[in-house]
Amino acid sequence: MNKEIKQEYLKIQDKISEEEFLKRMEEMKKEYEDVSFMNDIDLARMIVGHFITEKNTPIADKKENSMDKISKIEEGADKLSVKGRVMRISNPKNFTTRKGKEGKVANILLADETEEVRVVFWTENIKLLKKFKEGDIIQIHGAQAKEGFRGRKEIHLQPRSTVEVLDPNEYPNFPPYDEDITPINSIKEDQEVNIIARIVRISRIRKFDRNGNEGKVASLELQDETGRINYTLWNRDTDLIKDMNLEEGDAVKILGAQSRSRNGEISLNHSWMGRIIKGDFEVPEIKEEILKIGDAHEKKDVTVVGLVTKIQDPITFERSDGSTGAVKSIEILDDTGKIRATLWGDDTSLKINKGDIIKIAGGNIEFDQYAAEGYRINTNWNSRIVINPETDEKFLELLKEYKKHLEPVKIGNISNIEVEGEEIDVVGRIVNINEAREFQREDGTTGLVRSADLADETGMVRISFWDEKAHSSLEIGDTIRIENARIKFGLYSIDLSVGKTSRIIEPEEDDLKDLPSLEKLEDIIYTKKKIDVLEEDDRNLNIIARVIDLYDPREFQRQDGSPGMVRSIEIADDTGVIKASLWDDKSEIPLNIGDAINIKNPRVIFRNDNLELSFGRNTQINPAKDKEIASLPTFKELEEMIYQPKLIEELDEDDRNVKISGELTDAFGGKILSYRCPTCNNRLEALDEEYVCDFCGEETDNPRYLLMIPARLSDDSGEIRVTFFGKQAEKLLKMSTQEVVDVIAKSADEGALEEKIEDLNGIALTLIGDANFDEFNEEVRLNPKKIVKIEL
Repeated sequence: MNKEIKQEYLKIQDKISEEEFLKRMEEMKKEYEDVSFMNDIDLARMIVGHFITEKNTPIADKKENSMDKISKIEEGADKLSVKGRVMRISNPKNFTTRKGKEGKVANILLADETEEVRVVFWTENIKLLKKFKEGDIIQIHGAQAKEGFRGRKEIHLQPRSTVEVLDPNEYPNFPPYDEDITPINSIKEDQEVNIIARIVRISRIRKFDRNGNEGKVASLELQDETGRINYTLWNRDTDLIKDMNLEEGDAVKILGAQSRSRNGEISLNHSWMGRIIKGDFEVPEIKEEILKIGDAHEKKDVTVVGLVTKIQDPITFERSDGSTGAVKSIEILDDTGKIRATLWGDDTSLKINKGDIIKIAGGNIEFDQYAAEGYRINTNWNSRIVINPETDEKFLELLKEYKKHLEPVKIGNISNIEVEGEEIDVVGRIVNINEAREFQREDGTTGLVRSADLADETGMVRISFWDEKAHSSLEIGDTIRIENARIKFGLYSIDLSVGKTSRIIEPEEDDLKDLPSLEKLEDIIYTKKKIDVLEEDDRNLNIIARVIDLYDPREFQRQDGSPGMVRSIEIADDTGVIKASLWDDKSEIPLNIGDAINIKNPRVIFRNDNLELSFGRNTQINPAKDKEIASLPTFKELEEMIYQPKLIEELDEDDRNVKISGELTDAFGGKILSYRCPTCNNRLEALDEEYVCDFCGEETDNPRYLLMIPARLSDDSGEIRVTFFGKQAEKLLKMSTQEVVDVIAKSADEGALEEKIEDLNGIALTLIGDANFDEFNEEVRLNPKKIVKIEL
């Protein structure tokens, strides 16, 4: 036990053992754990009190030790009777005990002719504060003296303490109570003042970090006939705003406010002995001055009311002390102009929507060289932002008329916009979205972009989401509202760019009233076409077809050095067949010959004298639904429809997908490997054991190899030249291309497999191929696409 508790025990050491004393101490700690003002020394004194009989004369009652004056009161004295004049009364404060129970505490400053002392009223004593006011002389019965803050003596009321108001005429020597009221414009730094004023503005209660704990702060802007001043409440004192039901326009008397100077401005703080009294005091009524935005100039402490026409997402930043801050910009307008307003900290999380009417009170108008208007409103912790406030009815009606012009643009009307960079709002449904991809900026930094298609009942538009916006968790079918999307002119259309200043938010119910379902939108947007009526540069197509041929993906290198992947397939419907190229991630889609697929938004291109399809990032490939398959022939039916048998003499140079059967002759194996550029796939020329591409100029030590077997095919009607490439050649040889490369490399003889190839002569083949005219040899040739059957 410490020295003070030891001294208490010594008073009763002849009545109780030290062990029993400490045991009782522990029991009382549990009993009084919810009483915040009871410390260990208080408990020790209570135990001592149980053993000292009332027959003993209390120290305070002995004349030589009488504590009839404040200066004579000693710490530890119990059952005190204290007299004095009330010099200060604090507002009660809320507190919570260790077990979560709520209580209240208030302080008064009591003085007699010898000294002044702080007197503490606890929850059960708070009602006694109604019995007296500042300046009254009171007597408190049943109090206890304790050591308080920084070792100062304090008087604490006990649960059964009482207060009696005395006749002031009987105590002429007590110090007088003066309640001088200081005009606001006369307040100097480091003063304790009393003021009477009207509340002009009450700020929001803001939270902050206080050495790892949460702190709170709020301010009242006060005005009397001489000026204005800010009055700051900290931590538990902020509860006074709610507890006292303080509102803007209330008249208040504030006693014991502490003044301070910061950045050349005087402000007031609510002190631990300060008091706010709400009442009917004589103070001028406040006439709120609303500044018109068109009259904006550099000025502090202004109030503006306007319609929110633009909102940006908050931006977080790190302060020099390592803490995190947030800033957010909005744009507001009234009937005279518009201006940008900057919100900070907690204000960035306010639920402000475009079209809301807001009042900013206590903002500062500053010059802004980047703003078209030349100025901006900068808020601060003392500013107050009111959403949809009460104000002049005619003015509100006018702003509501302006709101009608903030409706989102229908996607079908975007094409009418003629100014690139204009910002618009759109509402729609995601009908297609791609994975985000990284790219390199000119300054060397890495960016992120993600593209999507957004549609409403009037049309579809391409959206590019940049950097942070590219991380948005969007899926096909999602409805979104995009604000501040920037118009961007593309080669064939107008696109929208969604970057830092744009917002992606949930649409309101009214936004969605005309928006069709995903299925209905797809029917509106995509034009269903059969293969035989496709035209170059067709857009927004929907094709239902079946995979009839499939090739392995192959890697390639783009001119910028980045790797790519492409896979070729052939698809067919009941009208025809067409080749398609699947690029990059689309090449990895699991497909099988015979699969029925639904293709949305492919590109139609003209290549090698034929129409082809290109499936890139913006193409959707999904399994066809049952109702779509119903109108599509089976794979076997398609084969019969597409692969028409013909004799060689019947071939025409425009024939496609013909089925030819015949005998293989003149198979030649002198040189069966073609060396190809890994970048562009064109033929390579060998120069000094290096390979150089004539087309792109690339040099390589590791060319791609293309296996090819030239021959002729004959039937009873004639013969035709054929060349088997890649997989078809491997099928004939029953060897992979790499195995052929290894054999030739090992033998150093390009004709090492010549005899094996000559053994192919005489086999019977059934082929599917395309016919074309060979201008060099001036004859029709057959390009095999598939070997249907081989017979020895």
